[in-house]
Formats: sequence, structure tokens, C-alpha cells
Amino acid sequence: MRVFLALAIGLGASAAIAAPSPSKSDRAIFAAAGMVWKGGAWRSNCDDPGTAGYLGGAIERLGDINGDGREEVIVTEGSSYCYGTAETAFWLLSAQPDGKWRLIHRDTGVPMVLKTRGMANWPDVAIGGPGFCFPVKRWNGTAYVPNRFEYEGKRCRPAR
Repeated sequence: MRVFLALAIGLGASAAIAAPSPSKSDRAIFAAAGMVWKGGAWRSNCDDPGTAGYLGGAIERLGDINGDGREEVIVTEGSSYCYGTAETAFWLLSAQPDGKWRLIHRDTGVPMVLKTRGMANWPDVAIGGPGFCFPVKRWNGTAYVPNRFEYEGKRCRPAR
């Protein structure tokens, strides 16, 4: 799943598996995402009881995706117990001028950062999961909000 996620957000397999690190910066990122170190993994409040498929929090580094000169990251956690058939939740965070991290968006599904843009040059984010027609959210200056559905760059209508 991590390899798929890395490819979905355009990183490549070499960045696919991110192990927890004791660095101060990584701890700050996980804290901003609302995660705590518990049982040898960074965990959200989803309370997975330790299912075999659980994947603790990992950081996928994106770089500066909106052109503001500061880094953005996606934190992921995997659990079918918590997130159903999507099996993944993610938190998009942005470094702030004061050095702290700000939570920009949190969602359930596999994030796919797109080339299309919303306000302040923030990229649209498709939320992948089961099926072939995914919701795309766009930054409106305050929050990521539903914008459209698409599959492989083409608009679609989700099955009902």
C-alpha cells in the first residue's frame, strides 16, 4: 500500500516506506497531525486494536507544492478497521513561517496531488479508494472543499 501511495502522490518507490524517526521535526509533524507514539508506531485516535494490516503513521515528503517556499508533507495511516475499504487516512500539513506545522486537510482515502490548482496555488487533491471515479477537492482559500469527480484526468460521475 505504501508503494501505491508514493506513486499516487508522485514520489516513486524509493520514498515509499517511511519509518518513524525520532527527529524533532518529524515529532512536530506527527503532533500537528494529532498523532501520538504508542505501541511502537505513530497512531491517530482511530483505535485500531492491532489488526494484521495496521500501518502506523508515516511521512510522505512532498516538497513545496504551492510555491510559498515552505515544505508540505502528507502523513498517512493504514487500517481497514478504521478506514474501511479505502484502508488509508491522510493529513496534509504545511510548514509555517514560525517553524510550526499547520494541518491543512485531513481525509480518508489515498491522496493524489494533481496538477490543477485552487486558490493561492494549492494543488487539487483527488481522494482515491475503491472504484474508478474519485472525488477531487480544491483549496478555496480556507479549506479543501469538493470540486468534481474524475478518473485518470477525465471528469466522471460516481456510480450510485
